[in-house]
Amino acid sequence: MKALQIQSEGVSVLQDIPKPSPKDGEVLVRVRHVGLCGSDLNTFKGLNPLVQLPRVPGHEIGGEVVEVGANVPPEYALGKRVIVMPYTNCGVCSSCLKGRLNACKSNRTLGVQQEGGLSEFIALPYGKLIINDTLAPHHLALIEPLSVGFHAAARGKVGPGDKVVVIGCGMIGMGAVAGAAHFGAEVIALDTSDEKTSLALEFGATHAINASDADVQEQVLALTGGHGADVVIEAVGLPATFTQSIDLACFAGRVVYVGYAKQPVSYQTQFFNLKELDIHGSRNATMADFEAVIQFLERRQDADKLISKVFPLSQADQALPYWDAERASTLKVVIEC
Repeated sequence: MKALQIQSEGVSVLQDIPKPSPKDGEVLVRVRHVGLCGSDLNTFKGLNPLVQLPRVPGHEIGGEVVEVGANVPPEYALGKRVIVMPYTNCGVCSSCLKGRLNACKSNRTLGVQQEGGLSEFIALPYGKLIINDTLAPHHLALIEPLSVGFHAAARGKVGPGDKVVVIGCGMIGMGAVAGAAHFGAEVIALDTSDEKTSLALEFGATHAINASDADVQEQVLALTGGHGADVVIEAVGLPATFTQSIDLACFAGRVVYVGYAKQPVSYQTQFFNLKELDIHGSRNATMADFEAVIQFLERRQDADKLISKVFPLSQADQALPYWDAERASTLKVVIEC
């Protein structure tokens, strides 16, 4: 079968690899659509320390059941469309024992610590598949990244009446915007791309600010009655936006970091104490987050706006170089397998 393989820094090649067979408790999925994530782009650029090359990327996956192994429940019938939960959980680490399976110490995400789904077929445990025959097939690949944003909003305990700043309106940031609005907050979207902030206004934001403006903090204060944001969700992963999150949060506010800073971050730590901030990390997503996003997209008719470009599998080797060159204006690249 065909699969995209990142072989070395800056080199992605369409390869022939063995087609898997489903084992006991597994389902063979015919992959239909795969969204590319920032982690895939970082792997391509040699910036992802969690990945050993060569690697088949891809963890934002939608497909259909084509074969089942033994001991698979009958609802996983042939032809059923499925969304993939791409994480693993060991069941014995402290996170798993606390019920926070998304933060498993031994997690091995598809396309990162193990081979991913950017291939024609993938065999997976049935418990990692969510059956969905209501959404359009290509929208199934949007569920995972939006769920990561929804999870960040949930980690921030966003609720009605909160004023929430989301820094970064890429796909995960867009999920945080939609999630915060879903939880009843007034959302301020912040990004250097006017195109992305305009889209954020369509997906739940009430206000949009260009992050390049010199007076971002003043604008946030003006929109929050002079207090600052009740919740700030950082979805960029730069040292500057990590520290900016502290500045934009109100006293007794909450900060959620879903972005990964690649360099060390220096803080004036007195603001942690003076503001008595609650600072949270956010990792992956839960089944509840996936279900919330599914319901969110099932109520909308405009999810196509979240997809910037679609490549056929035969041209998948062009997708990562394209995104690298056009990242400022690209929200989501999808491979149609």
